[in-house]
Amino acid sequence: MEIALGLRMILDRREEVFSLAVEHLRISSLALLIASAVGIPLGILISRYRSAATPVIGLANLVQAIPSLALLGFLIPLLGIGERPSVAMIAIYTLLPIVKNTFSGMVNVDDFLVEVGRGMGMTEGQITLRLRLPLAVPFIMAGVRIGAVTAVGFTTVAALAGAGGLGQLIYRGLFMVNVPMILAGAIPTMALVLAVDYLMALLEKILTPRGLRG
Repeated sequence: MEIALGLRMILDRREEVFSLAVEHLRISSLALLIASAVGIPLGILISRYRSAATPVIGLANLVQAIPSLALLGFLIPLLGIGERPSVAMIAIYTLLPIVKNTFSGMVNVDDFLVEVGRGMGMTEGQITLRLRLPLAVPFIMAGVRIGAVTAVGFTTVAALAGAGGLGQLIYRGLFMVNVPMILAGAIPTMALVLAVDYLMALLEKILTPRGLRG
């Protein structure tokens, strides 16, 4: 019954829900872009300087253990109310799978192939960029896919900092004890998570070299 009322509210407020969904995707996409821009190079870097891998990944794990509301509360005094602290918070939570998967992909390249590259006169930098990186693409894309789903989920918290998104309906419903309104925000969020996961799986398949596809 409550689900039916939630679906009815989505239909009745379809313009508002659509607008919030677009905003939700924009915020999560920006956070994912930032996390990827930081996480992929960082994963590549610690694969070359492996002594740094344990502290870097350990720090990322530690930060992920911080509750999202606590982290958001810490970022608001630094970045103000609105979109900036929310994007920063989401990017931080999205960073870990991208760094870990990039690192794993880079270090799990067959040693024989690396030795062949060295035998051909390739420098370590060339081996990293021309050999390890292309072979690590499936791992990297899997990390970005996890990060994308994580970003969409955590963007619901962004509403608490005034950033917008479907979380507005969820928190408004909680404040008003209005279950259909909560569902009007939760159902589209779940739909976005599934859609993003599907699209990222397609992108992962497209970007994976043909010889590495399962």
